[in-house]
Amino acid sequence: MTDPTPRRAPAGAAVLREDVTEAIRAAVFEELAAVGFARMSIEGIARRAGVGKTAVYRRWKSKLSLVLDLVGAFAAQGLPAPASGSLYGDVRALLEVASHALRHPVASQVIPDLLVEAARHPEIAETVKAVLLDGQQGVMTQIVREAVARGELPEGTDPGKALDLAVGPLYWRLVVVRTPLPKGYVDELARSAVAALTA
Repeated sequence: MTDPTPRRAPAGAAVLREDVTEAIRAAVFEELAAVGFARMSIEGIARRAGVGKTAVYRRWKSKLSLVLDLVGAFAAQGLPAPASGSLYGDVRALLEVASHALRHPVASQVIPDLLVEAARHPEIAETVKAVLLDGQQGVMTQIVREAVARGELPEGTDPGKALDLAVGPLYWRLVVVRTPLPKGYVDELARSAVAALTA
């Protein structure tokens, strides 16, 4: 016989409401746009979200962990698996997704601020590296592996060097210099990266 009495959550168990979490995430983006990372505070985020500071701290231990969590989730969206059948096609797909992400209003506001903070604090630099680099590094490792298997690249090709050649100029233009990409830039960059890797 089933017990009709509904079960209660164990005493002390934290039940995090998704609508509150989403309100906090939205507030982070608004606060970053308004004051930047350095001046952003948990108090300001909570005020914009219409919640108490405790609600924020129950989900994230600091403003850095909160921002990096959101940026990491954003950066990981749409990273392509190598599926074009050619080195050029795979590199171009990665560049297309990366250029779109870096031009997004959230990324264009947040990433430069995080890089400034990373220059001052080594622990932040390590976390930023993990958030911004690891996903793309994993994809490039797959791209290189597939290209080696097809005979397009020699054994021992360094995926890190491949990523630097392909994505480095993109970060320079969009994050450091902050200039628009000329028409056809992604195609040309993909061709140049492949030419350098296969030379």
